[in-house]
Amino acid sequence: MIKIKDIHKYYKMGKSSLHVLKGINFNVEKGELVAIMGSSGSGKSTLLNILGLLDEATEGEYILNNIPIENLNETKAANYRNNLLGFVFQSFNLINYKNALENVALPLYYQGLRKKKRQQIAIEYLEKVGLKDWATHLPSELSGGQKQRVAIARAIASQPKVLLADEPTGALDTKTSYEVMKLIQDLNEEGNTILVVTHEEDIANMCKRIVRLKDGVITEDKKIKQVLAKVD
Repeated sequence: MIKIKDIHKYYKMGKSSLHVLKGINFNVEKGELVAIMGSSGSGKSTLLNILGLLDEATEGEYILNNIPIENLNETKAANYRNNLLGFVFQSFNLINYKNALENVALPLYYQGLRKKKRQQIAIEYLEKVGLKDWATHLPSELSGGQKQRVAIARAIASQPKVLLADEPTGALDTKTSYEVMKLIQDLNEEGNTILVVTHEEDIANMCKRIVRLKDGVITEDKKIKQVLAKVD
């Protein structure tokens, strides 16, 4: 599903350059649930931006769903993002003046689906995350956990090949974090390929594999015995 080969990323800093990623190599197979870990400055955010087609590697090869990702203009990059990737963010990134149903339906609009079909799919996915009864509520009327559930429903409604979750529990308390991770685990069991960027060990241990970055290189890549999220 994802193949990364010898990825380097440099950022120009005046006359010098900053070498952020220093030869990253790893593959992600369909149906994996992978945690990407690293402290601030490790390169994990840069790697996530490259995986999410929000940035481009300086050197190396990136293949997503058998498609070589190279020399993309913004139109093609946006098209690939809309059709291949789903995003979940720490800050939810919901549109405040749109209700839960409208937020979930938004990516489907960019896929060209008619309004009735968009709403039908959005309701299905809100039900999937346990929020069908909250469809007409604005983000301001939802708790943090509910907002993240709406964000996850929005991310998966377009049936992406890969779900990228950037610190999805970072703004949540422990109980709500585990509820969100239980949902992510359930989605993974249905066959969804999911990458979770996190700095929390307990959250990483709820995945099936951990990739650790330090100073722009992978220092550890191992499969683990998954801890199932316990929800009271």
